[in-house]
Order: sequence, then C-alpha cells, then structure tokens
Amino acid sequence: MNAAAPVAGPPAKTLIAGVGNIFLGDDGFGVEAVRRLGEHPLPDGVEVVDIGVRGVHLAYQMLDGYHTVLLVDASARGGEPGTVHLLDATTPAGTRPPDTALDGHHMTPDAVLALLDTLSAGTDGRRPERVLVVGCEPADVAEGIGLSEPVAAAVDEAVELILRLVGAAEPAPSAAGPHTTERNTTPC
Repeated sequence: MNAAAPVAGPPAKTLIAGVGNIFLGDDGFGVEAVRRLGEHPLPDGVEVVDIGVRGVHLAYQMLDGYHTVLLVDASARGGEPGTVHLLDATTPAGTRPPDTALDGHHMTPDAVLALLDTLSAGTDGRRPERVLVVGCEPADVAEGIGLSEPVAAAVDEAVELILRLVGAAEPAPSAAGPHTTERNTTPC
C-alpha cells in the first residue's frame, strides 16, 4: 500500500486594498498605487481592489477568509511628504468610541479595523491573521484631482514594497535609495 503524498493547500488569500478619495489630492495615493500594482503579475491567492471611500464595504470584505490584508492609503505621521511607511495593524489599537457615527464614505483604516470585531460577530466572518498598512505621507489633501510631486514619486516605491511583501518580485533598489520607514519585509 502506497501512502499518498501530502497535498499542499491553496495559497493563503491576500487582499490588497487601495483606500482614499481621488478628489482630495494626495488622499488618492492608495487608489493610484493599486492601479499601478495591477500592471504587475501577482502570485495566486492575491487579490487587488480599489476600495476608494467604501470603508464599510472594505470591513465586510476583510472578513471573507483572507490571511493577510494590505491597506494602501495616505497616512499622515509627521514625516516628509512622499515618505512611505509600513505599519503592522494586526492588533487593533483600540475601539471606536460608541458615540461616533459611522459614515461609510469617511472611514479611516483605523475605523475600518475597529469595526471588524462587531461585524465578525454578526456574520461568522473572521478577522485576517495579519493586517499591514502601506502608507504615504501626504503633502496636500485639499480638494483637487492629482497627487503632489513627492507623493506621485512615492507610488513606485510603494508598489515595489507591496510586490516584495506578497513575494511577487525582488525589484532592484531605487537609484535615489529607499526612504521607507518602519519596514517589516516578512512576506505575507
């Protein structure tokens, strides 16, 4: 009697979600980054979506059996405009205050993550095991379409970082050198 060789399971599901409002300048960073990411081949099990301002939709989608979720968004952290940040948001920083009204078009990634436990209890969904945020320091989020020069220049750096995180590529270093902060390049 021959023992069957173990069968590898399907690859872990990964969701890459571009978040932001393209009508507010650099807030459209996440949307542009995932648009550009769509030009690259990705491993099986990796899904790229343009969420835009649909925060509640993102929260429900995150409960759909993903191992890892990468949120791509403008993220003001006090650095130089165009600085790319990699943050681990797997452990919720806190919960949304109970008196805060949900506004499906103005939910930050923090608000989406705070909503996950409530939604998972009502849907039998489960939180992703890992949540990372690829953020970019904005220069201008005033009304207007188009990214500022430093944020537009950071899109390629963010795409390269995401490709490394999902194990899709090992891109060559940038001629200008990386200016990413808080790196955690452990593959998803």
